[in-house]
Amino acid sequence: MFTGLIEELGVVASFVRGAQSAKLIVAVSKELTTAKVGESIAVNGVCLTVTAIRRNFIEFDLSLETINKSTLANLRISDKVNLERALPVAGRLGGHLVSGHIDGIGEIREKIALDKGFEFYFSLPSNLLRYLVPKGSIAIDGISLTVADLRNDHLVVYVIPHTSRATNLTNKKIGDKVNIEIDMLSKYIEKHLQRQMGSASEGMMNQAGYLPLGWIDN
Repeated sequence: MFTGLIEELGVVASFVRGAQSAKLIVAVSKELTTAKVGESIAVNGVCLTVTAIRRNFIEFDLSLETINKSTLANLRISDKVNLERALPVAGRLGGHLVSGHIDGIGEIREKIALDKGFEFYFSLPSNLLRYLVPKGSIAIDGISLTVADLRNDHLVVYVIPHTSRATNLTNKKIGDKVNIEIDMLSKYIEKHLQRQMGSASEGMMNQAGYLPLGWIDN
């Protein structure tokens, strides 16, 4: 589990694509090399397992599912990536609960400079837009951000100068793709309501004189 507060920017040192998998190597600071093999680190919002640590380089293996469902397959050498280690049990939840499991891919449609920060417009798949509400939370490339507005089927977020400096959003351009993770609470609420509505519909059917199949006397 993560919080969406980026610890540092790593630099892609190597990305080798195989037929059914890939290996990613990221150059990191000395502090992040204290991670251990088997730990989880979110890379641009994607939860990956550390498979090796050599000097200031951390290695990850990517499955075909990860390659197909995220933007990591588009990484190139020298690209900067957002990195966050998993939340310790006693840690502070400064952003919101982020699982590192990507729900879809969005695209930057507009980027407007505001002093030292930015206003971003993102297009998202329609099946994800229904989960968003103004002032709600969303993870974009692993960054916990607040939904500022929804305009013409576009997500609007404001990026403050600190977030701009601490993440790779400063380097993003119009047309770039980003990993999207919806606030998991929205999905749980939807699932609960679907069950409630299903139970209510079944109750109405019974009140209307329909009996469950097990009650039918052959």
